[in-house]
Amino acid sequence: MTKKISVKGCQLAYREDGPANGPVIILSNSLMSNLSMWDSNIGSLTDQYRVIRYDTRGHGQSEVTPGPYSIGMLAEDLVGLMDALDIPKAHLVGLSMGGMICQYVGANFPDRVLSLSLCDTASEMPPRSLWEERFALCAKEGIAGLVEGTIKRWFVADFIKQSPLEIAKVKEMILTTPEEGYINCASAVRDMAQTTMLLKITAPTLILVGRDDPACTVNQAIVLQRMITHASMKIIDDAAHLSNIEKPEEFNQSIRQFIQNASQNPLL
Repeated sequence: MTKKISVKGCQLAYREDGPANGPVIILSNSLMSNLSMWDSNIGSLTDQYRVIRYDTRGHGQSEVTPGPYSIGMLAEDLVGLMDALDIPKAHLVGLSMGGMICQYVGANFPDRVLSLSLCDTASEMPPRSLWEERFALCAKEGIAGLVEGTIKRWFVADFIKQSPLEIAKVKEMILTTPEEGYINCASAVRDMAQTTMLLKITAPTLILVGRDDPACTVNQAIVLQRMITHASMKIIDDAAHLSNIEKPEEFNQSIRQFIQNASQNPLL
């Protein structure tokens, strides 16, 4: 059941699954999605872990507050959520924008992080013109104008053909994203420059990326791996940007094994 809680002057929607006394995993969603993007991943974790997923400010059922937003602001939301739920430390898993948020938390709130799983994400997202084109299309046609291009970036062609129910669910997730929330969060992604900040991350870190991801590429993932001290990388074949939906079994196994290893030896 989705609940709401006040964090940093914003009503954030979140959901908890798994044992209340288990180690905590927090899942942070991508741009133009909501906490339901993790539906295929929850079952692999909730036998042992208390799993919290939430809608980023401006997305899903969370409140849309006036802009501008920054990745730092969204990261403080995540830490504020942990404070509100009395969670001192957690394993953080973020995909795309969620991974950017988790990078910031890992670098600036290291005492709150047990491990980082940075999935299909990057530390910078140029060029600025790309975002201006998307904003112009959104202004002209609304969020609906962004759906088809987004689906082509998020999934490989075979998955789009073979998984119509999953694609329909993702399209609905995109279409229900508030336009203002999208613009505010996408502007934060556009303006992000976190590569140097990665040097401050000390937590054990998994970099996970779909081999065919055109949005946050393997090369961008390599930058993360090289800049973060205790980082390993996993590439998922035949997957693009939402590798957690395209290849849930491989994604889930990788995350689960990494978190278990990080729990047993925090420096690996």
